[in-house]
Amino acid sequence: MVKERLVAFRMKTTLLLLLVCISVALVSCDIIQEILIPVMPSQQAIAIIGSASGSNLTGTATFTQNGETITLMVEIQNVSPGLHAVHIHEKGDCSSPDGTSAGGHWNPTNVAHGKWGVGEFHLGDIGNITVGEDGTGTIELTTNLWEMGTGSDLDIVGRGIIVHAGADDFTSQPSGAAGARIGCGAIILAN
Repeated sequence: MVKERLVAFRMKTTLLLLLVCISVALVSCDIIQEILIPVMPSQQAIAIIGSASGSNLTGTATFTQNGETITLMVEIQNVSPGLHAVHIHEKGDCSSPDGTSAGGHWNPTNVAHGKWGVGEFHLGDIGNITVGEDGTGTIELTTNLWEMGTGSDLDIVGRGIIVHAGADDFTSQPSGAAGARIGCGAIILAN
């Protein structure tokens, strides 16, 4: 009887020890995975939007990449109330007083100008930002059609953000008949 109790005790102890070892191994695996497989950090690019064509516009455009998705947030101030077109242009050059040094719309896919997400559209066709009576407005866009910091034709870095005096009609070619360029900012990597 003592022998049977000793065997049962050893079996229980062995089983308990085995369970402890398995638990430690599983916790260790999680720690090792965290070390060996780091979470891909988000990346940001930013454009400080300055005035053009005699406007008082100021603002920022922030691009945040998480995985393969990029979210753009544009915030502007000191602008007349109403709709104002926002586009990404070919070059991050805001040296000319009227913003024309930024070139035309960024259109790496060589398609007609249009409204984002409807039929054909330039990858730079962001849309219209609504500015309130207080002279401020924001617009947000999330996409997996852009890249950041890759150097490819789909890379937004090195391009320019342009804010126009009027609204984009989404049909006039090649740029939506949005009027003068009243804001310009070069898109650069922030980190």
